Amino acid sequence: MNQALSATRKQKILRETKDYLMIALGMVMYGIGWTAFLLPSDIPSGAVPGIASIVYWATGFPVQYTYLIINFLLLLLALKILGLKFCLKTIFAVFVLTAILGVIQSFFKEGLIHDQPFMACVLGASFCGGGIGVAFSANGSTGGTDIIAAIVNKYRDITLGRVILICDVIIISSSYLVLHDWEKVVYGYTVLFISSFVLDQVVNSARQSVQFFIISSKYEEIGRRINKDLHRGVTFIDGVGCYTQNNVKMMFVLAKKRESSTIFRLIKDIDPHAFVSQSAVIGVFGEGFDKIKVK
Repeated sequence: MNQALSATRKQKILRETKDYLMIALGMVMYGIGWTAFLLPSDIPSGAVPGIASIVYWATGFPVQYTYLIINFLLLLLALKILGLKFCLKTIFAVFVLTAILGVIQSFFKEGLIHDQPFMACVLGASFCGGGIGVAFSANGSTGGTDIIAAIVNKYRDITLGRVILICDVIIISSSYLVLHDWEKVVYGYTVLFISSFVLDQVVNSARQSVQFFIISSKYEEIGRRINKDLHRGVTFIDGVGCYTQNNVKMMFVLAKKRESSTIFRLIKDIDPHAFVSQSAVIGVFGEGFDKIKVK
């Protein structure tokens, strides 16, 4: 019993450590996209980094300090309204991004791309969207408008995505007051679209799942191998063939999409004549997959 609890605790620690490392990686990617591509080309972005960019262009005040101050105030509000559990990984992400922004800026003072604002827009947005996606996949958050959206969503029936979109559009549009260039504002809207697209691709690819229905006379051996090699559950379902009227065992398996080729290879090695059906599923919640989330 104690050994089982110890193993479970160890797995939880490893999982949490992996999450924090992935959040740190996501923040590094976001920092590169923002300060190596977007900021030097005077291209606005959304959320708190967008506000920090506007303050920087207007006053020269370093972006990392504006980012930290605004998020510090928002986190105080979130701690009171949403609780500590929501804020822990957000606090970590905010401090990691604040710490690395100065380092990244010192390496890329003039930016990586010169006189090509569209390329800077595309690459910067891709890095930012990918960084946020990596953080989200590790159950993290970059703070800022995510916090505002979570607070609004708690009291009003408005989706998180809509609140974030409204905030980002207002922030990007406000950059015209400093830049006085509608072309740069349009680039900002392009950043918003591209980063949202890349974010969805990263999050969905990390969480995409598939389901298998497998019919084979060697169902026990296949089931054991899937349990042992992939650590996935297998459910045996009794069935009757309509044409032959023979009793059959059908296996039901849920797995990550990246595990599909391993499952097919395993089935082929054991029973090349097995009947296999694979289909994508919208969401899988439970042990080994996503956590069930409700309002």
